[in-house]
Amino acid sequence: MPPPHSKLACFLLPLALCVVPAAAAPNPAAESDPALPSGSAPLLTLERAVTLAIERNPDLQIANERIAQAEAAIGESLAAFYPQIRARLSYRYSDNPAEAFGMIVAQRRFSFGQNINQPNGVTDFRPEVQATWSLYRGGRDYHQSLAAGLGKEISELELSAVSNNLIHGVTDGFYTLLVAKENQAIAQRAALAVQSELADTRKRHAAGSALKADVLSLEARLAEAREADIHARNAVEMARTVLRTLLDFPDSSPIEPRIDRERPLPRLPAAFDDLRTEALANRPEMLIAQRQIETRQHEIKIARGEHLPRLDAFVNYGLNERSPEFSSAHDNVTSGVAVEMDLFAGLGTAARVRKAERRLAEAKAQRRKIELQIGREAKNASLELQEALQRAEVAGTAVAAAEEAFRLVTVQHRAGAATVTRFLESEVARDRAQTQRMTAHYDALRAEAALQRALGARR
Repeated sequence: MPPPHSKLACFLLPLALCVVPAAAAPNPAAESDPALPSGSAPLLTLERAVTLAIERNPDLQIANERIAQAEAAIGESLAAFYPQIRARLSYRYSDNPAEAFGMIVAQRRFSFGQNINQPNGVTDFRPEVQATWSLYRGGRDYHQSLAAGLGKEISELELSAVSNNLIHGVTDGFYTLLVAKENQAIAQRAALAVQSELADTRKRHAAGSALKADVLSLEARLAEAREADIHARNAVEMARTVLRTLLDFPDSSPIEPRIDRERPLPRLPAAFDDLRTEALANRPEMLIAQRQIETRQHEIKIARGEHLPRLDAFVNYGLNERSPEFSSAHDNVTSGVAVEMDLFAGLGTAARVRKAERRLAEAKAQRRKIELQIGREAKNASLELQEALQRAEVAGTAVAAAEEAFRLVTVQHRAGAATVTRFLESEVARDRAQTQRMTAHYDALRAEAALQRALGARR
């Protein structure tokens, strides 16, 4: 049977692995950042870790850039409500009688003595300013602007969701590191205790008062204790890697969390129905799903608006000259209103309407999926918190019993009434009970953070 220290180390390895995100590339700018821990490795509190993650994590920077993009999209959609003004300069040459005649008339040079059938080539320089104003496009511009506004809301909610997940990840990683460090300390104490007992037993064996089997047994236990210490050190480094990634720290940056054993245990959660209602009301993912549905509804109206007529006003002011010597005496203005409507567009409009309707159906199904997922997360988080609190209560009782048992066995061992194996077993049982109490305490804090995330509450 593996020793208890080895079991705990094996438990911590997958625990640390489960929160390790994809490795982030080192940030060169972070090398000289004053916010980073220095070589002296100052103690890092949970609150400070969360603050640094919010300030430095690239996921939040990406979310902020998406909000800026959404704001630009709103401005782009509002441009359709303003006149569009363009300047244009053109040059034409033609000996086509119809075109040449038009250019001559536009230049106000026509006379009845001209031979229109043989214009001998005419040049025309025309600078002009064109202004168009879309008066009506089937409501498409209006719904496009509303959809752009919803896009900004979605980006802001995505930022909130990223922040919520980041806070949970930092909290989970912070407590995982604390558990790993506590386990490492226990593994080191166990190895030192076995090593000390082995040295004493070897002296007694040399003096003829101890058996060779006791020496061999302690040597085997020392090897197991050292193996547990190796696993514990590896778990600590893996947990540090988690926090370095979340905080965007260089790989060489030391991270030493401040151990806070006095942080009180959380309270039991409320009834599940209340938790589920709170989660559905507060989770950014649920609000995003609702905004997606509203966006798809506007997209349907945009697609249907292509069946309706379009009304545009236009003004064109320009000059027509034979050479670039322009004169306001030859200027002209054209203005009017144009109504346009697609009578047949190859069934493309109908296809776009069907596509928008299917996207709406997809968004509704996605909302239902997220609703079920949020309910499951809230339920699991509440159950995990209840279990951790119960384990913490049981572990407290176990520690008291294990410490008393170790005290009694220590007295018996010193009196020669208990074997060294019994002594070490009682010591391991005491350390295991202390480890379980500590692990249950931090597991309860981690479960509370997971519940807060499931409820959409940023701390």
